[in-house]
Amino acid sequence: MLPAEGKESAPHYYLLEQYYLKNGTQAARIADYLKNGPIEASARLGVPGPRFVLEAVAAPHMPQIACISAYASIDEMRDARKKLSADSKLQAALSQWEAGDEPPYESYSEVLLEAAPYTPPLEATTPGKPRIFELRLYHSPTEKQLKALHERFAGPEIKIFHRNGIHPVLYSSTLIGPSKPNLVYLTPFDDLAAREKAWAAFGADPDWIKARAESIAKAGQISSIMQISLFKGTAYSPVR
Repeated sequence: MLPAEGKESAPHYYLLEQYYLKNGTQAARIADYLKNGPIEASARLGVPGPRFVLEAVAAPHMPQIACISAYASIDEMRDARKKLSADSKLQAALSQWEAGDEPPYESYSEVLLEAAPYTPPLEATTPGKPRIFELRLYHSPTEKQLKALHERFAGPEIKIFHRNGIHPVLYSSTLIGPSKPNLVYLTPFDDLAAREKAWAAFGADPDWIKARAESIAKAGQISSIMQISLFKGTAYSPVR
């Protein structure tokens, strides 16, 4: 793992894995598996693994655990998965997770995200109090309008974000997965109150009101549907 200070170079791909659970033993079992399986094995083998492990606090399906891993290339992702699948200690953790009277999860999904050119470098490992993470997906009606949405983000919007206390840790679009075309980004906040304060300030910012109006006049309603889920960093997440 990385030291607590410093950042890596920006990745080119993210893998978003979402485990949809039910109330009962599944939440505790997946926590044990992720800690003693993929997180431990990826650190020991020196390959990319889960960087964000998040527990849903407001999402369409709850309980839910979301994991986000980052890769420099598709080849790096393939090689990491190959090494992890061949690791005997990880496979033992997987077997233990899958043992029991009920399944380890109700369903599971994977979404491959391609990083936007303006996505920031990855945060280093962050010990301490887990933060709130907001995962937003903006669906664009067409690929042309998605391009205009990315241009607005890369231009004025990120500057306005930062001025109002909104600092996303990744920007991307779905390469393989549902709700395409889209822009997906993840933002940490110290707590829910900080989130509410930041978004209220952003919504009232005159520069944002101007930038939004100009983008709509130029390219139409470039973001037609918004999906928002709130998560909390788990105690065992490398970045929390």
